[in-house]
Amino acid sequence: MKKRDWRKFLTVLGILTLLMAAGGCGKSAGSGGQSGAGGKHMKIFLSLNEMDTFRKTLVDAASERAKQEGIQLDVADAQGSIEAQVDQLKRAASQGYDVIVCSAVSTDTAVQLKMSAGDIPIVFFNSCPDDKHLEAGKYVYVGSNEQVAGQFQAEYVLGQMSGRQEINVVLIKGPRYHSATAGRTNGVKQTLEASGKKINYVFEDSADWDTEQAKELFALFLRTGVQADCVICNNDAMALGVLEAGRAAGMDFDAVPVLGVDATADGCAAIQNGEMAFTVYQSGKGQGEAIVEMAMRLAGAGDTEDMEGISEDGKYVWVDFEKVDSSNVSRYGK
Repeated sequence: MKKRDWRKFLTVLGILTLLMAAGGCGKSAGSGGQSGAGGKHMKIFLSLNEMDTFRKTLVDAASERAKQEGIQLDVADAQGSIEAQVDQLKRAASQGYDVIVCSAVSTDTAVQLKMSAGDIPIVFFNSCPDDKHLEAGKYVYVGSNEQVAGQFQAEYVLGQMSGRQEINVVLIKGPRYHSATAGRTNGVKQTLEASGKKINYVFEDSADWDTEQAKELFALFLRTGVQADCVICNNDAMALGVLEAGRAAGMDFDAVPVLGVDATADGCAAIQNGEMAFTVYQSGKGQGEAIVEMAMRLAGAGDTEDMEGISEDGKYVWVDFEKVDSSNVSRYGK
């Protein structure tokens, strides 16, 4: 290229650089629907730990809300791989996203995920990091208070067995590393044990949210011949596995209530069929919409104080759980 052509090229490049810099300075400090990326040009990157029925509902709701707001929402599934998720966040940081929305494969990686994201705010969801890793206006968790779900399950059992002083409980849990597993299990145990009754956990194991694993575990328990008074599962998918194994063994579900969480379509159908006794509605739609709302606010001035469900310390946005049984199941699972 001739010297004169080089000068023209450099002049044009300089003008383009100035124009791009000027465009980058146009970020507003708005909130509640006004993003720091200029609203219609905002980019959100969503990293999912692993897709399942509930998370699909959540992602679909987030995608719909983003579409309504004119926001670009890109979704990637880490498929249970910590390494893949860390790489996803590093790429998002290098590609100019305004906010990252992340369902952590493992909450133990919260520091690593924050480092991978650089200066980009993160909205955590579905799997909650330790409180010390959250920060109002920068690193926020959106979800439902998992302990309440377990509390609701235990209250149902106590209500059904009010005349008993001793209760044999089978407890089928989610993944050992998942915050929902810890929250729901703690809610169950604390509420049951606060009743003053003698609570015997005759079988307790993890089925990783999976129907087939729960079916195999419960079939194994049934072969022991130990009496169970109720089966409490951390989610509906595992409760459905328990029902399959119980059905094959001729189990009386009226005598031994089976409980889940999520109020999925299949879970609600099992209640309507008279097999599952109780579940807890976790609003995937509500959570999906809330994570996009929080992302918009964090991309602006970080003004989250008036957001519905926000905790006093600004680190959490809670979407309420709801009790579901035969009396109201027709309103859910659609």
